[in-house]
Amino acid sequence: MTGVFTRLDERLGEFALRPLDPDADAALLHTWVTHPKASFWMMQDADEAQVTEEYRRIAEHPHHDAYLGLWRGSPAFLAERYDPAHVELVGLYDHQPGDVGMHFLCAPVDAPVHGFTRAVIGTVVAWLFGDPATARVVVEPDVRNTAVHALNAAVGFEVVGPIVKPEKDALLSVCTRAQFQAAADRVAAIRTEGAPA
Repeated sequence: MTGVFTRLDERLGEFALRPLDPDADAALLHTWVTHPKASFWMMQDADEAQVTEEYRRIAEHPHHDAYLGLWRGSPAFLAERYDPAHVELVGLYDHQPGDVGMHFLCAPVDAPVHGFTRAVIGTVVAWLFGDPATARVVVEPDVRNTAVHALNAAVGFEVVGPIVKPEKDALLSVCTRAQFQAAADRVAAIRTEGAPA
């Protein structure tokens, strides 16, 4: 299946995204979304057929898409893009033209790689901003998901505030193209300062 985006991380190598195949990828996805570390994905009790059904529904939706993320050619994360004017946040925030919603999930691993999750969110946000029509990326993680709040802040997201969704209390945050670039520039500057002379 043809990829839609590729990004080279100077430390961790190649990250890529390709469209998700709800049928072919269901078994793999099932192991990810039902893992204890994926509790905020809210599919802990789903069986493989339910996972297939959910991602078929997303594939058929006109305002929601799912993608399989690859690291060095192997499946390693899941990314979803949605239009918050039609999905997830309808009537819950001050929607602006060019807003794009995002979810991401890293595959569970036995030996975590330092900086991997940050590289994944950086890849997903870079992909979304690769579309000139994207003005802001909008996220609504669970208020209890402090690890993701920290990651969001690290790549430039600014907290708008808590919102109440049917399935959770969420922390609405937004990131503009300029905020994302500024965060990337800060990381690059730190790496440069830390490099040997």
